[in-house]
Amino acid sequence: MTGRGTAGPRLLVYSQDGLGLGHLRRTTLLVSEFLTALPNASALTISDSPLGQFFSSADGHDYLKLPSIHKAAPGHWNAVSLVLPVADVFAIRREIIRSVALTYRPDVVLVDHMPHGAMGELVPTLEALSRLPVRVVLGLRDILDAPEVVRDRWQLEGAFDAVEQHYDEVLVYGSQDVFDVAAQYSWPATISKRLRYCGYVTAADSPNSSGGLRTRYLRRRPDSDLIVAIAGGGADGYRLFDTLLDAVPGLVSQRPCSIVIVTGPLMPAPEGLDLMRRARGLPVHVLRSVSDTRRYLRAADLVIAMAGYNTSVESLGAARRALLVPRPGPSAEQQMRARLFAERGWVGWLPPAQLSPETLQQAIAKALTMPATAPASVPDLNGRIEAVRYLNAAVEQRPSLPTPDLVPALVGPQLIES
Repeated sequence: MTGRGTAGPRLLVYSQDGLGLGHLRRTTLLVSEFLTALPNASALTISDSPLGQFFSSADGHDYLKLPSIHKAAPGHWNAVSLVLPVADVFAIRREIIRSVALTYRPDVVLVDHMPHGAMGELVPTLEALSRLPVRVVLGLRDILDAPEVVRDRWQLEGAFDAVEQHYDEVLVYGSQDVFDVAAQYSWPATISKRLRYCGYVTAADSPNSSGGLRTRYLRRRPDSDLIVAIAGGGADGYRLFDTLLDAVPGLVSQRPCSIVIVTGPLMPAPEGLDLMRRARGLPVHVLRSVSDTRRYLRAADLVIAMAGYNTSVESLGAARRALLVPRPGPSAEQQMRARLFAERGWVGWLPPAQLSPETLQQAIAKALTMPATAPASVPDLNGRIEAVRYLNAAVEQRPSLPTPDLVPALVGPQLIES
């Protein structure tokens, strides 16, 4: 077996993202930062996003797509495309993950969100990697779901045991002052000491000016407000945009405004076409996706968004007024984030149970009268840099490679068949 030659460190990322693009967006940001810090490194992301390699990344980064699955409820999953029993889909995914990990032989593994993988699919890989010289790191957004749901599911599915047995560190992409992961989710003391709060992960400031966007969308009424409405991947964004379109006539009767709706690439085509049809004759522009979301956020007088992690945090980084309208389910994550951010005065929010054209119109009018979020008042947004600092340290701390004559014994057929 040949050695690694002059190649640099290898990072393997597991990113399960069956509904939207949030996990893939966050891990891609981290990989790009990692490769910038270590230009001779390589990174391989194993992901199941239906869009595959949607985000551009740095040289040295490649993707491997798993068959996609969708979380219907806690502990319940369905296949997205394959017409197979979900148990068969998970069997395929398990074997792909394990085989790729053993062949790739990473120095560092970053597991996003699920320490044991969806329905425990990562456990065979983690057990196999425990025999190799690799550092294993778990990355968590701070809020996963309601505390009682996470505690029950993690106990039932063995997630706490997986952290105990297989992980060297746990990086939390958030602030302990906003959400204390160990306390809220009842982490055992033995693994709580592995938690490292990094701050919120967001992209670097865009070098592109946002002035051109304001000129484009406000050229007829320069005194208008520019409202940008966004829903991440957009798979479940139709309800928000449908309500917003119904609210537009009443809104523009009160104050001049121009509205840009970014549906997201995962919105079903019939829903996107319906929004475009209904936007005709209104000061509304409907786009499927944009290449630089932050540029649009910075151009806005008000950002209306669902309360996904990335959009919420990037709105704070853009220092603009934001109104969050979280999804009603299947988890409580977005509602919890919107409420916690609103309690600190960073955003406004409208609970999904209260969403109607009238309440949305009122919330928008109120939000437009509020001062923009001051950069000094928002939380630590340096999570991208801090998390990669830990990953780089993990590279330096990884054990020495086994001698060449031992490597085949670790990755040979006897391990794969165990």
